[in-house]
Amino acid sequence: MPELAEVEFFRKQWDPGIGHVFDRVSVHPKARIFRETPAPTFKKQLAGETLEASHTHGKKWMFQFSNGKWLAGHLGMTGKLFTASSDYKPEKHDHLVLHGKATTLVFCDPRMFGKVTLDFEESGGFPKWWVDLPPSPLDSRFTKTLVFDFMARHPKSPIKTLLLDQRVFPGIGNWMADEICWRLPIDPATRTGELDESERVAIWKLTRQLSKQAMGVIGDEWKKPPNSWLFNHRWKDGGNCPRKDCGSDLTRADLRGRTTCWCPNCQV
Repeated sequence: MPELAEVEFFRKQWDPGIGHVFDRVSVHPKARIFRETPAPTFKKQLAGETLEASHTHGKKWMFQFSNGKWLAGHLGMTGKLFTASSDYKPEKHDHLVLHGKATTLVFCDPRMFGKVTLDFEESGGFPKWWVDLPPSPLDSRFTKTLVFDFMARHPKSPIKTLLLDQRVFPGIGNWMADEICWRLPIDPATRTGELDESERVAIWKLTRQLSKQAMGVIGDEWKKPPNSWLFNHRWKDGGNCPRKDCGSDLTRADLRGRTTCWCPNCQV
C-alpha cells in the first residue's frame, strides 16, 4: 500500500488542475471505491466546480474544490492519480474522472481497495475529521513525548507493529517500518516495552528522518532510493543486507500478518 511519500507524489499529479473548472464527472457507479459516498453524488456535486488546492496527511489525500467541497480518499493497494489531456477517454479501471476544458483528472484503481469520499464545509475550512487527524511525522507536534506515551501504552506490541499504527505514525507503512528497524538496528519483533530510552529516542528520530528523506526521493519525482537503504533489497527472497560491514542474507517472514524483512546478523 502506498505510504507517506508515494501518496505525496500522486497528490502532485493532480496539481496541474488547480485553478481549472471541471464541468463533467465520469464514474463507474458500482465500483467499490464509492462504498462510503454514492457515485452519483460526485457527478452531481463536483460538476462545474473549480479545483482550488491539494493536501496529504499520512496515507490520505484531499482536494479542495469551490463552494466548500472536499474530495478525499486513499489509494489502497493499486490506486493512482494522474492527469491526462482534455480529450481523454476513461478506461476500465478509471473509476472517477473529472473532465475539464484544459485537462482531465483520473483516479484509477484496478483492485478497488482505495476509497473516495466527499465532504461539504460551508465555512470553507477543513472537514473536522481531517483537523482531528494525528500529527504527521513531519509535523513539529510529532514529539518524543507523543511517541513515548504511545509506546508506554503498548509494551507488548512488537516495534514493527507499533510503527504501523496510524494513530501515532500516520503514513508509515510496511517498507518504512522495516527501514526504521534496520537502521536502528533492532529485531522488528522486539517488544516495545523492552526498548531502552536511547532506542526509543532513536525510533522517534529515525521516523522523522526517513519521512523527510522519502519525501525528497519518492515524494518529489519518484526517484529510486539509494542502494544504501534497505528499500532496494527487501522486496524478494535472496536480498542481502546493504550495510557495508555486513552483506548477510536478509530474512523475510510474517509478523502479525505483515511480510517483514530484516537482517538476522545486524538486527539482534
